[in-house]
Amino acid sequence: MLSLRRSGATPERVPLRIVSETMPLFTQSTSPRYALLGFILALLPMTAATALPPTSAAVDIDRVVVIVNDDVITETELTGRLTETKKQLALEKIKTPPDSVLRKQLLERMVLERLQLQLAVQIGIRVTDADVDQAFETIAQRNKLSVENFRNALVKSGIDAASYRAQVRDQITIQQLLEREINNRVTVTENEVGNFLDNPQNRADMSVTYQLSHILIGIPESASPEAIQAAKKRAEDIHRQLQQGTDFEQIAVSFSQGADALKGGSLGWKKAGELPELFLGALKNMAPGGVSEVLRGPNGFHILKLNNKRGDTQAEAVTQTHVRHILLRPSEIQSPEDARHKLLTLRERIENGVDFAALARANSDDTASAVSGGDLGWVNPGQMVPEFEKAMNALKPNQLSPPVRTSFGLHLIQVLGRRSHDITQERLIAAARQQIHARKADERFEQWARQLRDEAFVEYLVDETN
Repeated sequence: MLSLRRSGATPERVPLRIVSETMPLFTQSTSPRYALLGFILALLPMTAATALPPTSAAVDIDRVVVIVNDDVITETELTGRLTETKKQLALEKIKTPPDSVLRKQLLERMVLERLQLQLAVQIGIRVTDADVDQAFETIAQRNKLSVENFRNALVKSGIDAASYRAQVRDQITIQQLLEREINNRVTVTENEVGNFLDNPQNRADMSVTYQLSHILIGIPESASPEAIQAAKKRAEDIHRQLQQGTDFEQIAVSFSQGADALKGGSLGWKKAGELPELFLGALKNMAPGGVSEVLRGPNGFHILKLNNKRGDTQAEAVTQTHVRHILLRPSEIQSPEDARHKLLTLRERIENGVDFAALARANSDDTASAVSGGDLGWVNPGQMVPEFEKAMNALKPNQLSPPVRTSFGLHLIQVLGRRSHDITQERLIAAARQQIHARKADERFEQWARQLRDEAFVEYLVDETN
């Protein structure tokens, strides 16, 4: 079934910073690390497309700084990314490290980004113009702007619209790649869920959420004892700096090899079950503001900072809604206005007595629910994407909505009923499954990204990155 369920936090509107995260299309147990690209991905830290620097020294600017398989990264790209990242760090109030340090960090992120895009091409992932148009409209909506006003805002900010669209396309491409290579390949068995819930400590910790920052000093899969010792010494040196009062976020930006380094190492809020045992063991003895000792994991050495901690309380009963819909996706042959007009026509036919289910089977682009007459079943609060849920909650039973626009397309929604339902056990099982999936997805991503990097031909052509 088309996943209208939401995943992760909805980005807030931030003045002067363009919120560019795209809505995830697959949300079942998606790890927060890449559920939202920009972020939507930590691997794509830019908040807006980068304006090109002046070209007075064109020969130097256009030099190749890194060869990545059969592709290159140029000084132009690096300089643009450096400028934009410094702006983002300033907005986040994170101390900016020296340019030489930040350039090195950015280049490694750009290399991994380029490798992912190359792999996406190899396995046949293609993002259409319609996909980009839809994402562009979603970004505009999240910035509380029309598409036209959003384009004008880009121009006023000195951002090239074509470059921005290209970045959005890349974000969607990487999102689809990660869904295919990571999220969709992680499975959680009934035995894993059962064993998780049979552990009293796991059940007690399920409602505990940690707000974390993280520094990783990585080691290759087949690292020599000397390389491991060198990484350990580096992590211990960093730990001493932190104990002496050096800013954690600045250290993370400067030295961490984690995917979230350019966000000051921020991992956001994580449920206990989403974290590896290595992290949980350290966190249980830490108070907010505390920094862990150096922790040895399979992929390197970790240092954690606990920013905050909370225990979520969950109601045992919720109001569920039985809902069905007809979805029309705008495309090259069906504009958003065409889709809206068609839904209004279908709505009128239903009000005149035509069966909703029959029209859903014949017209809905959500093929999975269409076979059931558009029926999405009983849904809990917070499960649907915000635009859909807001429209659904405003309807009385048997009432039809006007066309509702979400990141998936346009919907005609009908509520069939509501009920109060005790979901304590269902919630526990779903939460356990989600937390196990998120933890396994993070572990798979770390291994996958490291292998992708290790197997690539990467040659740095500038001395400062060696």
